[in-house]
Amino acid sequence: MRILVTGASSLIGDGVVRALAARGDEVVCLQRSPVNGLAALDGVEQQLGDIRDQAAVERAAQGCNGIIHLAAKVGVVGERDEFLSINVEGTRNLLQAATRSAENSVANLAITRFVHVSSPSVAHGGEAIMGEAATPPVTGRTRAWYAESKAIAESIAVEANGPQLGVVVIRPHLVWGPGDTQLVGRIVERARQGRLALVGGGRALVDTTYIDNAVSALMAALDAVSPGASCAGRAYVIANGEPRPIRDLVAGICAAAGVTFEPRDVPLGAARTIGSFLERAWPKLPNRIRRGEVEPPLTRFVAEQLGTAHWFDPRPAALDLGWEPTVSIDDGLERLATWFRKNP
Repeated sequence: MRILVTGASSLIGDGVVRALAARGDEVVCLQRSPVNGLAALDGVEQQLGDIRDQAAVERAAQGCNGIIHLAAKVGVVGERDEFLSINVEGTRNLLQAATRSAENSVANLAITRFVHVSSPSVAHGGEAIMGEAATPPVTGRTRAWYAESKAIAESIAVEANGPQLGVVVIRPHLVWGPGDTQLVGRIVERARQGRLALVGGGRALVDTTYIDNAVSALMAALDAVSPGASCAGRAYVIANGEPRPIRDLVAGICAAAGVTFEPRDVPLGAARTIGSFLERAWPKLPNRIRRGEVEPPLTRFVAEQLGTAHWFDPRPAALDLGWEPTVSIDDGLERLATWFRKNP
């Protein structure tokens, strides 16, 4: 197959491109700047462009059979319009390119498979989630623009599923692993600075996803989806299937990195209050207080995610996608420790 991948510069995107190339697929990466690590891979073509540019998307999609859409504006700060233009309008452009391909091309050159990468945060309303499958996305948020824009984009993607284009939504939950600058990087940096804090003492039971499992899930989704497939038009939460107190995972990450684990306990109620204040005040604070960080260490939305239980039913993905995780959390922590020893 010839697959268009957006967001190849991300941890998951890089893994997906390498996995596709390794099994012999042709890969087109649409991105705003070149990714040096992918340039030497056989069968991988990089096209520079923005997913908000319909013409660039159409050029990249030409001759492809499927799309894995990872590109997004992430984070907890930023303007509403920017989140919507990238996450919503960018998704709409890719879906339009796929639909036109199916309408105008011969069967073996049409795009019939679309994997939309979303987030469990699209269905998070501040309450605990325990053992549920993927529930419908929630819209109407007035501050959490990432979750809001991804919820809208997911709804648009599902609506595009039809007799010529099979669309499946994958929501990877808290992906981590070697090279991760988000979850792992922030935990390690704050532990080194003595600023590590856990909402509610880190007692909330949370499931996470090791990077290799996230990649294999997207590959399984690409192979499983097609017009009329059982997974078409549905969303799936992907995780390791090993819920643990978030304190245990953070302690494991600190141990793998060789940093001291001495977190402060912040009660959930206090974390909500602090988060609400910081998300409003952060852009106005002087840089010496922010310590150069673009994003605040806490927002109300993040506090609720870290302080409430989040674990999901793994059976739908196993049944419809034929996917199960192959790397356990403990094995992942060992691999992470090995990586830190090589990259101190």
